[in-house]
Amino acid sequence: MEFLAGFLAVLVIVLALGFDYTNGFHDAANAIATSVSTRALTPRKALLMAAVMNMVGAFLGTGVATTIGSGIVSPPDGISGLLVVLSGLIGAITWNLITWWFGLPSSSSHALIGGLAGAGVAAATTVHWDVILSKVVLPMFLSPIVGFALAYGVMVALLWIFKDKDHRRTTRGFRYAQTVSAAAMALGHGLQDAQKTMGVIVLAMVAVGWHEGTDIPPWVKFAAAAAISLGTYSGGWRIMRTLGRKIIELDPARGFAAESVAAAVLYSTAFIWHAPISTTHTITSAILGVGATKRFSAVRWGVAGNIVFGWFLTLPAAALVGALMYWLTHMIFV
Repeated sequence: MEFLAGFLAVLVIVLALGFDYTNGFHDAANAIATSVSTRALTPRKALLMAAVMNMVGAFLGTGVATTIGSGIVSPPDGISGLLVVLSGLIGAITWNLITWWFGLPSSSSHALIGGLAGAGVAAATTVHWDVILSKVVLPMFLSPIVGFALAYGVMVALLWIFKDKDHRRTTRGFRYAQTVSAAAMALGHGLQDAQKTMGVIVLAMVAVGWHEGTDIPPWVKFAAAAAISLGTYSGGWRIMRTLGRKIIELDPARGFAAESVAAAVLYSTAFIWHAPISTTHTITSAILGVGATKRFSAVRWGVAGNIVFGWFLTLPAAALVGALMYWLTHMIFV
């Protein structure tokens, strides 16, 4: 039995890092799609910059990791607890791959949380619905609204400030500025998303008795940071095309505004509320906000509608896969 528990714990850690990798290439577009579409950065340079900043961001905090590691589910010790975490990861990875295939910028964070919650329900273990409501569901609705409104306001202010400036010089200046805003966005992605994997690994280690408490061991931080960085560098071209071109044709000023606002929202939620919000939701809503200042009809609202539909489907879809996987793995291993 000890051998089986150890094997499952190692399997969970490997799968968690695999999820982190898929998170990286799935969400690479969040950080760099706008910079690439406006030609502020070449795709390969943008991916390298995003990978490095993801790595740095992963070491800047542990608040989100603690929320994931102890605030979503409280699985039992031993094999049953490991199967909850394992099944949740499979649910998240499955949904990530499905949405990547269709080029939909869905939330890897919500896929992970949904998968864990679904597996927790199937295992009849404690699911902290109050935490899910306050730190997942409410931010799921609020962060896109805040991102849209702030991006719209910032873009209106920029248009007013630079209305009498030389257009070519201004465009060139914002193209340079986008290098900084894209780096800030990538840092925020590492800060948010790498921590989620750290929390899952700690959850598995506690279940098997290899760790106590919610603090994150240094090796876990490094492994999660490396996995998401490698995933980011491998690129997510399908989703990048959706964010960078299919919603609206962005110019450097709008790209800069969208990235800056999204990064600010990511930092505030990670450091202040320790809430695992979706980088995908945040940057997409910011792009919609800056796009609406051009003219309302400039935004391809049909594409935006498909994206929003994917947002609402993510939690229940990943939860369903997580629950099914728990029942299957429970029959096999218990």
